[in-house]
Amino acid sequence: MQDKYFAKKRIKSSLILFIIIAVTYGAIILTEFSMAKGLASIPKAIEWAFTNFLPNASSLDRLPNILDKLLETVLVSIAATTFAAMCALMFAIAGSNTTKVNNFFSTVARGFATLFRNIDIAAWSMILLFSFGQSSLTGFFALFFVSFGFLTRAFIEVIDEASNSSVEALQATGATYFTIVFQSVVPSSIAQMISWVLFVVETNIRSATLIGILTGTGIGFAFDLYYKSMNYNAASLVVIVIVFTILTIEYISNYVRRVIL
Repeated sequence: MQDKYFAKKRIKSSLILFIIIAVTYGAIILTEFSMAKGLASIPKAIEWAFTNFLPNASSLDRLPNILDKLLETVLVSIAATTFAAMCALMFAIAGSNTTKVNNFFSTVARGFATLFRNIDIAAWSMILLFSFGQSSLTGFFALFFVSFGFLTRAFIEVIDEASNSSVEALQATGATYFTIVFQSVVPSSIAQMISWVLFVVETNIRSATLIGILTGTGIGFAFDLYYKSMNYNAASLVVIVIVFTILTIEYISNYVRRVIL
């Protein structure tokens, strides 16, 4: 019986592998992709990068403006994440199996989390452009919606994992709902929640660069402006500043995680 089961499983696995290979080969033919040409172009691409895509003295004069745009991007990302975290906490409490008021509110909370989480941030940016135009507000709401959906789902899982035993103990003593939430659920889950918030801040700063290109704001707009005007030296300086900022924030968030967890 087991031999037949494993034989069927091998056949299914082989069939799936064959389909993947066939689809990949079909995509290569349709797009006229050539691996040989791709590999051959790498040395020329590296040569071009070292020739054109490096900061020079002229591009360094633009550093103050680049840092202003960077600060705008970082602040919008942090503000959107913080506001999303506060809203996500309320929805997570309503959606968690441990703290839900009733099944209706739990389903609604989980539904909102799924909806906002599964729409890509670029799609949110384009949708919001029709309402708010090219402004920082568009970027803020795009980051907020995606962060809200992700954090709501993460907070629900944190609450369900961290609070079961303490909630049952308080319920046995006759504690009220709000006492259980604010004296058991939140304290026992706060460290993991902060960790998730820090992770989303890092992600949002990366995403905000793409959003800036779409909305004409922040550091993304600066890169887009310099790149399209063929000022590659200044564009490379923007990239270096972004990378340095992301690494710095990741280092800080990792340090905070080690302290609180």
